[in-house]
Amino acid sequence: MTVLNAKNYLKAHKDLASRIDISSLEVAVDIIKNKFLDNKKIFTCGNGGSASTASHFITDWNKMINLATGKKFRGICLSDNMGLITAFANDFSYDDIFSGQLASIADEGDLLISVSGSGNSKNILKAIKYANDNSITSLSILGYDGGEALKISNHSFLVPSYDMQLCEDVHLKFGHIVMKTLCQLDISD
Repeated sequence: MTVLNAKNYLKAHKDLASRIDISSLEVAVDIIKNKFLDNKKIFTCGNGGSASTASHFITDWNKMINLATGKKFRGICLSDNMGLITAFANDFSYDDIFSGQLASIADEGDLLISVSGSGNSKNILKAIKYANDNSITSLSILGYDGGEALKISNHSFLVPSYDMQLCEDVHLKFGHIVMKTLCQLDISD
């Protein structure tokens, strides 16, 4: 039975891959590349598995892009600092855990990348709204139908599936595509 389930899962990935909007993926990669080249800070955030994905993005990008290009990648995952998350959640609201951090450290022209399956988490939406109101570019990496985040983000890459595990897998692939693309840049003065 395990083999049958594995085959079905891999077939589902193959079917999903044919429905991915490659142009929106490429636009999202280009946005990150341009913010990197402009020395802007790049923030990621997410909840649950998406928090792990947001953290994975920054781990890969900060280390590997710097090693490959010699240029600092100024990435910060807003899901990683438990002290700040619990301080904002306790003193204000869980809805403020990402927007509160952005208010503390983000500058005009920076980039917020929100990772979400549904696109409807209140803390994600509040962070996107903060970014939009403060000249911080918002890019959402989404699943399902994109939810409210798809409607309010400046840019988005949507994985058109209601299977959260398939969405998470493609979101991780997106992060690796960004890393491999930026690692190939020729950064010369």
